[in-house]
Amino acid sequence: MATFLYRVGRLAFRRRWYVALVWAAVLAAVGLGALKAPGAADEGFSMPGIESQKAFDLMEQRFPGTTADGATARVVFVAPHGEKVTAAGNRKAVEDAVAELADGSQVASAVDPFQAKTVSKDGTTAYATVTYKVAADDLTDAGRTQLEKTLDEARDAGLTVDAGGTAVADRGGAGGAAEVIGVAIAAVVLLVTFGSLAAAGLPLLTALIGVGVSMATILALADALGLSTTTGTLAMMLGLAVGIDYALFIVSRYREERAKGRAAQEATSLAVGTAGSAVVFAGLTVVIALAGLSVVGIPMLTKMGLAAAGAVVVAVVIALTLVPALLGFWPNAVLRRKVRRSGPGEAEAKDNGGTRWARFVLRRPLPVLLLGVVGLGALALPMTSLQLGMPGDEAKPTSTTERRAYDALAEGFGPGFNGPLTVVVDAKGDDDAKGAASTIAREIGATKGVVSVSPARFNEAGDTAVFSVVPSTAPTDEKTKDLVTTIRGERPGVESATGATFEVTGTTALNIDISEKVQSALVPYLIVVVGLAIVLLMVVFRSLLVPLKAALGFLLSVLASLGAVVVVFQEGHGAGLLGVETTGPIMSLMPIFLVGIVFGLAMDYEVFLVSRMREAYVHGESAHQAVTSGFRHSARVVVAAALIMIAVFAGFIGESDSMIKMIGFGLAAAVLLDAFVVRMAIVPAVLTLLGDKAWWLPRWLDRALPRVDVEGEGLTRAADTSEPVPLGQEAVRV
Repeated sequence: MATFLYRVGRLAFRRRWYVALVWAAVLAAVGLGALKAPGAADEGFSMPGIESQKAFDLMEQRFPGTTADGATARVVFVAPHGEKVTAAGNRKAVEDAVAELADGSQVASAVDPFQAKTVSKDGTTAYATVTYKVAADDLTDAGRTQLEKTLDEARDAGLTVDAGGTAVADRGGAGGAAEVIGVAIAAVVLLVTFGSLAAAGLPLLTALIGVGVSMATILALADALGLSTTTGTLAMMLGLAVGIDYALFIVSRYREERAKGRAAQEATSLAVGTAGSAVVFAGLTVVIALAGLSVVGIPMLTKMGLAAAGAVVVAVVIALTLVPALLGFWPNAVLRRKVRRSGPGEAEAKDNGGTRWARFVLRRPLPVLLLGVVGLGALALPMTSLQLGMPGDEAKPTSTTERRAYDALAEGFGPGFNGPLTVVVDAKGDDDAKGAASTIAREIGATKGVVSVSPARFNEAGDTAVFSVVPSTAPTDEKTKDLVTTIRGERPGVESATGATFEVTGTTALNIDISEKVQSALVPYLIVVVGLAIVLLMVVFRSLLVPLKAALGFLLSVLASLGAVVVVFQEGHGAGLLGVETTGPIMSLMPIFLVGIVFGLAMDYEVFLVSRMREAYVHGESAHQAVTSGFRHSARVVVAAALIMIAVFAGFIGESDSMIKMIGFGLAAAVLLDAFVVRMAIVPAVLTLLGDKAWWLPRWLDRALPRVDVEGEGLTRAADTSEPVPLGQEAVRV
């Protein structure tokens, strides 16, 4: 491996113009393909194998056209205090607003609340449903402006008016300012780490090129592969993250080799041969974690994972080819000014912050280990009360019209009104379909926790009925989940009495089913991902205990970060500091996202840090000396990489959407805990306590595992025989 990558680095350095032109051509080609490719439509969320999805599919089959994905808006009118919406003046304002909404060019229908009887019992609140001919993403600015203008006119008449639904949902989302802030902080961290503008700019440049190639490829293939517009979100985030990390690691090793007096070409080749090996295996662990998302069984999540895995592969290839090519163009620019002035050998510090910290841990490994494990264990305890769900408008800030509309409907019609259940009755083959549907509706209506049941609506064939069930509790309330379980539990008796079958769906039931399926998929996902990574790390480190220690440390950091998320977003401690106005269940996909993304990044840090320890140990240093050597060479790089990731993820905490806040906080906390507690404290403590046993591998396993020269032992020995070359004379050897 190391010899092959050494040759790759040397070839890229010597043929730098060709490499640069090839990447420029690739970027131009995929960019042109993205521009010419048809726009990708938003793919509807689906999860095969759950009851809610089966019921939805049955509705699409039996009620063709009724489940079209046209945008909707639910406009809520609340009368002034002490008045009713049914009063003459208020009623006229409502009717005028609905009539004006119906005149929109993209509007299919706007239902008058007085005709549809969607007025609360106390007469203070009414709502109108507006259905559009096009999907939310296809609504024009004129259509959105007309909706906002109508709401303002109704407010001027004295009513309190707000709206929810897909037509008014924010089209922004994560990105934009958050990404700019993250890149800016990354630039500062790189500048402080390297002390050179060129050295700081090179990882950023190559990472941005990699993200450009990945995103353009995704856009170009979106229509052909059925990718949605959200597929590239994870690819962009991780592509930028690992792109910076991998380039940073190779540039850092290049500077180290130059400080020893190597010629530019030799230093580049050695950097790619040694650090590049760590990059390859770190990239493989990330790819395994992302590709493993397919285990969950959610098509959208599978596509996001595979797209992000592709972005990571691009980042690895760019680090192994474009980075050495750019080093060939500016071999001295990435060096510290002190090295450029005083020559090689002056800047290779024997002691730095990494070595001082390593010696501190070496002197007291057991207290450091116990403190780290106990601290992470304490943070992980709240995770035992984790409740999964899919927060909706109730989790948005009160400054948004969607949240105010949600609150108004809950107050006027009851907390369960915002999350009705949809029951689909399949009476095909039943002689009395209407009687069967009526019996099922009556039985469900008598269930404790049900407020009301709407009249059944039949399809043209008369063999399928649909009706809504309004619970007495809010959509994210645990009692609503119990109600869904109770209704489904009554099914066998009802079906035997009527001869018809029914299924429960709707947004609330769908979210409940998703949470349960994700929870059941989490353990198999962990087994697959962690198992494959342990095998991969055994190949890299030729050790049994080091990979096991890496996996256990990762589990500790993930559980602790999930516990921190529960404390803030579910229990509300410190929520105000982050701008979280409403607490509730944790997003269903959060554990999977956290495990997949953080596992990949954690293994990056593990490979970067421990590979230098393994290299020192293989080259003759004692187990304790190897720990110090690993920290001297890699601690600064790992700290810089972790700070960059924390900055990128923490930037999303400033977003208004609570789910984006949650993802940003969870990922930032996980990287912080894994990098600074697990990798920088627990790892050296464990390796110190194990000593030489850390690098033990059973003979039978040693024979079974393939051998790869990740440490570059042969390369280093050969390179050590060459004499140092003064700065400015590298061109002679090139």
